[in-house]
Amino acid sequence: MQFKWNHIPPADNQNNAARDLGEKIGISPILSALLIRRGITTESAAKRFFRPQLADLINPFLMKDMDAAVDRLNDAMGHKERILVYGDYDVDGCTAVALVYKFLRQFYSNIDYYIPNRYDEGYGVSKKGIDFAKDTGVKLIIILDCGIKAIEEITYAKEQGIDFIICDHHVPDEVLPPAVAILNPKRQDDTYPFKNLCGCGVGFKFMQAFAKNNNIPFSRLVPLLDFCAVSIAADLVPVVDENRILAFHGLKQLNQNPSLGLKAIIDICGLNGRELSMSDIIFKIGPRINASGRMENGKKSVDLLVEREYSLALHQARHIDEYNEQRKDVDRQMTEEANQIVARLESQKHQSSIVLYDEHWKKGVIGIVASRLTEIYFRPTVVLTRDENLATGSARSVAGFDVYAAIKSCRDLLLNFGGHTYAAGLTMKWADVKEFRKRFQVFVEDHIEPEQREAILDIDAIIDFKDITKKLYSDLKRFAPFGPGNPKPIFCTLDVYDFGTSKVVGREQEHIKLELVDSKSNNVMNGIAFGQSASARYIKSKRSFDIAYTIEDNVFKRGAVQLQIEDIRPTED
Repeated sequence: MQFKWNHIPPADNQNNAARDLGEKIGISPILSALLIRRGITTESAAKRFFRPQLADLINPFLMKDMDAAVDRLNDAMGHKERILVYGDYDVDGCTAVALVYKFLRQFYSNIDYYIPNRYDEGYGVSKKGIDFAKDTGVKLIIILDCGIKAIEEITYAKEQGIDFIICDHHVPDEVLPPAVAILNPKRQDDTYPFKNLCGCGVGFKFMQAFAKNNNIPFSRLVPLLDFCAVSIAADLVPVVDENRILAFHGLKQLNQNPSLGLKAIIDICGLNGRELSMSDIIFKIGPRINASGRMENGKKSVDLLVEREYSLALHQARHIDEYNEQRKDVDRQMTEEANQIVARLESQKHQSSIVLYDEHWKKGVIGIVASRLTEIYFRPTVVLTRDENLATGSARSVAGFDVYAAIKSCRDLLLNFGGHTYAAGLTMKWADVKEFRKRFQVFVEDHIEPEQREAILDIDAIIDFKDITKKLYSDLKRFAPFGPGNPKPIFCTLDVYDFGTSKVVGREQEHIKLELVDSKSNNVMNGIAFGQSASARYIKSKRSFDIAYTIEDNVFKRGAVQLQIEDIRPTED
């Protein structure tokens, strides 16, 4: 992928402000400038950013319907009604179900959980799930990470004498389901001050309110924060404000005393003994939790996450790891097929979006394939597969473009859809796919901005190798946890040279292991450039080049850092 590098030098007054702020809190102007770019301009705001406090979590009762939700849950427990915790089959849904179920089972035994089967029931609330609830005597369903559009299904449940409490974060329609309580900060009539909670986060706020109402110490909730961190990372919600607090303390829990299920995943990933980050969740832990829902049934992931015995958890984690290997094989095959289709479709080259469909693709991995294609071609992408006479699919977007709005513009063709700005799901009649494709592409063409069609690399600061000190890296780590809204800073160094020892590595010789010097110091910096072996010939030519990179721990040399190279380009004359 060809990146366009974007670096806006700070104005003089910003430089002065960064220097003043840096002196007050004891960090370099390079890093204090990053705080100012994030809107953090005072000493007190910087302290809150670097030391997120659980005491600063928002009062959960500020969320619309929270009183009604807590009252109905108290009533159900008081009357010994059977409660079912129901959730989506992705990471957010599974962690949300695990969190709510694990917390409530400490105080109440007449409770169970349910994850719909992606292939038999599809997304969200299903009639099969409601019938299961009725047959098992359930009177209250707490639904997590879905349900906000399930008007017909929740009406049907109500006719069966089953109440619903919805905990969702997807964009609601104007008409809401007939639930006894709907917890969703994106409701138009909700004044809750933070709108970007994930589904697990909404479930946590519900449990926080329940605990507060029943005089249960907040400390009983802290062991469940690792689920929040996993969900926030995997669902790619902004890591700011309340999410930053939950992710910060959730990562702390994950590193110090994770739940047995998560510990088992950590162990089978080979991550034990190192400090875990949001990246470890995104690339290692999250995909394994997702894998059982993609390949078979997401309930197996919840079984693992709520397991009480480590030996059983490890056994279950190994099964989930096998699902993940199967998922990767299917993912690779489908992405290759999709790339071939894109290459054949000459018309796609000039369009602002990609819509692909194939009736043989596996429903569980089309979301991953949509993500891959978005990364490769940098266009909003919809990937669809066939389920009898229906097409079901997933959409993914590029930075700054609202793919949910694009899908909503075709709603008269859709039987069901839901999601948020950067990811959505949809269902339509197979016969309507071609018309959807045409209209979706017209909407994207009319609304996408030229810069949204480019892969842009935002450079936070131009520095020299001599600036990369132990103190700088120590202070940089305090910016974590990273994610949307608080991306890992990308630095640039100009005029660097191969020290003479850089080499191509990897099973398919696809990466470059670098040893570099710059023109202003004798410091030799180690680096790794994943998937960029095409630049190796230029690097070995002894000509200078510029690099954009993040600064990481060197896993092979304790206490040292290495550069993870995002992009390489020849130095301009």
